Amino acid sequence: MKVINQSNGKNWQLYNGDCCEVIKGLPDNSVGMSIFSPPFSSLYTYSNSERDMGNSRSEEQFIEHFCEFLIPELFRVTEEGRMVSFHCMNLPSSKTHHGYIGIRDFRGELIRAFQEKGFIFHSEVCIWKDPVTAMQRTKALGLLHRQVVKDSCMSRQGIPDYLVTMRKPGENKNRVSGELDRWAGDDSFHSNGRLSIDIWQRYASPVWMDINQSNTLNRTSAREEKDERHICPLQLDVIDRALTLWSNEGDIVLSPFAGIGSEGYQAIKMGRKFIGIELKESYYNQASKNLEVAEHNLGNELL
Repeated sequence: MKVINQSNGKNWQLYNGDCCEVIKGLPDNSVGMSIFSPPFSSLYTYSNSERDMGNSRSEEQFIEHFCEFLIPELFRVTEEGRMVSFHCMNLPSSKTHHGYIGIRDFRGELIRAFQEKGFIFHSEVCIWKDPVTAMQRTKALGLLHRQVVKDSCMSRQGIPDYLVTMRKPGENKNRVSGELDRWAGDDSFHSNGRLSIDIWQRYASPVWMDINQSNTLNRTSAREEKDERHICPLQLDVIDRALTLWSNEGDIVLSPFAGIGSEGYQAIKMGRKFIGIELKESYYNQASKNLEVAEHNLGNELL
């Protein structure tokens, strides 16, 4: 496998390289769970590398690369009966690039790509996002109040995030079992005395409106001059819930798009092992630091 750099700790390994190449070096049926945010097609600029899927010329090319080179490897390395969760959103279209203003079904295309390669569509949850914050950040025509006044047929709701979970067929020989004993989310949760049931009723909701949107790793030191302003790590609450529901302590958690290490940071914190792959060197360097911090903190907790 072609690796530019590599770093590791007691409970993690991080590779600086192309995920489609590096993942080929992982053993069959070795990963308990994968969780990641794939590049949002060609919507944002993550790096200037020709190997970056986010630099695809079109959405069709992105899906082709993602489907043909990465998903089969994810299927191979995942244990039978276990999960791959990806965080995504549907994508806005523009008059300039697409000839119309609307929404593209990016989430659905990813689901169908995974199904094509043998995965089962297991579940999904919609993650609420504040439309006012989105309006202030993007200035999207459909979110502006003045558009309601002018012609509300061009107005729309905000675009939420999704956590979509796919399952590899087969029997899960290492069951994820036990009651829920720890809440991950905002301060709105209060137990009525049945902690596990109360947590589950919130986690089982098809819409998560109780994610702490600001609970993310600091990304400032990983930014570069050519980055677009959107680079935003996945909320740690979302990662926490997914790992709680679909992985065991000691499992290997994989992220082929490790970014600054959010999935690995939370996995290590929760007693899992982590393998991450990141193409961009500045993100890789920051991820290494974040994983070291997570392992150091875990060690202090065990003293």
